[in-house]
Amino acid sequence: MTDNAASPAGPLVTGSEIARLAGVTRAAVSNWRRRYEDFPASAGGSANSPLYALAEVQAWLAKQRKGQEVSPEVELWQTMRAAYGEQMLTGLADVAGLLAGEDAPGPPDDVAGRVRELSRTESPADVVSGLAERFMDSARRSGSDQVTSERLVRAVCHFAPELPADGTVFDPACGIGSLLLSIAADEGTNCCGQEIDADSARFAQLRAGLMGRSGVRVIAGDSLRADEWPDLKADLVVCDPPAGVTEWGREELLLDSRWELGTPSKAEGELAWLQHAYAHTAPGGQVLIVMPASVAYRKAGRRIRAELVRRGIVRQVIALPPGTATSHALPVHLWCLRRPVNTSAGDTNHTVRMVDLTDNDPDASLEPRPDQVADVPLIELLDDTVDLTPGSHMRALHRDYPGEYAALRAELAEVIGRLAALLPQLGPGDGPGSLDGAATSVAELARAGLVAYEGTEPISTSDQLDTDYLQGFLRSSVNARRSTSASGTYRLDGKGSRVPRMGIDDQRRYGSAFRALSEFEEGIRKVDELSRRLADIAREGLASGALSPEK
Repeated sequence: MTDNAASPAGPLVTGSEIARLAGVTRAAVSNWRRRYEDFPASAGGSANSPLYALAEVQAWLAKQRKGQEVSPEVELWQTMRAAYGEQMLTGLADVAGLLAGEDAPGPPDDVAGRVRELSRTESPADVVSGLAERFMDSARRSGSDQVTSERLVRAVCHFAPELPADGTVFDPACGIGSLLLSIAADEGTNCCGQEIDADSARFAQLRAGLMGRSGVRVIAGDSLRADEWPDLKADLVVCDPPAGVTEWGREELLLDSRWELGTPSKAEGELAWLQHAYAHTAPGGQVLIVMPASVAYRKAGRRIRAELVRRGIVRQVIALPPGTATSHALPVHLWCLRRPVNTSAGDTNHTVRMVDLTDNDPDASLEPRPDQVADVPLIELLDDTVDLTPGSHMRALHRDYPGEYAALRAELAEVIGRLAALLPQLGPGDGPGSLDGAATSVAELARAGLVAYEGTEPISTSDQLDTDYLQGFLRSSVNARRSTSASGTYRLDGKGSRVPRMGIDDQRRYGSAFRALSEFEEGIRKVDELSRRLADIAREGLASGALSPEK
């Protein structure tokens, strides 16, 4: 719920939140706004997304008895659920057919009665829009990809180009028509669609008719195997294709002319849909297609991605916020393609715009921040992987090479400066082997209760045994050989390892030296890591122009 404490009207709510309070759809709330003069006036927000005072809304709902009883549209939905079960798409099509006066077998009598009751107060367009909204919401809550989610429709509409007045929009996997009818909201736009599920196609066509959209035609059929629009060239093709489908007809379509960028593998059905959409794009026209994030980097699709890049077809890849597609948290990408008018240099794009919105809320603004956008030169994409994942290119484009190089260089100098001081002061001893005589094994120390294990490291449990002294001698070359198995595996805790016997003061003296050596070794490892990172950033910065040698 939206809470605006600073507002004199108190907490504010959206139309969607009012719908949840009343147990109706947003279409019903929109209908109330038009039909009831006493409906609360907007207390904030914008013309497209108004906000209302919660107290005023609750008072109005109580006065109208909305939300205190089951609404007619809820009763209709529940009756349809009981009549159609899992075949709700058939139910949607039957109800739309009844409202359109279709001369065909209609819904059961109890469903038809509820439809007639609801249509006394709501227009046929509002009834089917409310049912479509409920169906989309049920699919979202179940995590189903059966329909294009409202969030995804919003994202595609946001990034869609402006259409010419008499433009044509095509959706080859249009489902119940949500994306197609939203992307081309103007009545003068020609809308063409195809959908493999006959009930979905029928509902989409009837829904368009009830909305007064005469320029819409949706045909049932398998777009890849049986293209019903072979000669269509659209100004804009939008598509939310089925994901992860391997049985898309590759064997039957090996020589198909649509594969001008390369024949997709069986596992790359999404790239078959992409090329189908591109084949129906007029010169200068564009494609907006929803893709699983993995299509941007999978090895099997590398050659097709390379052709898309090499020809300047792919213009933009947008990584959408997690949760945009359905109720799951996996991100999806929106690929924006353009068919060149000609192959001249002036009509070729030299960069691909990468937009990474994966850190954003799916219901927040879709306008990217400057640090979420990068224009990547085509040559940088044409490597062994042809990775089109926006996030993989974002850091390099917005990287502070000078600052990062200076910080790493200073850190390396500091670590190197400390190294010499870490080395212990060591003088001559009594000679090799002088400590071998009086020694005891780790097993004996363990039996005496002087040693315990913290993970794989033996530690002292007594004031008479120094841990650094113990571990230092265990790492000696002699004990390393005793602790190494026949397979070559070294284990620090070898029970056969031996340490010399000496007083605790001498143990601490040796332990301090061993500890200093361990810190020195750690410093050497850090120098190695910093050196490699410095060399990498220096090469990348010099090659990209972000760094320059001093004059």
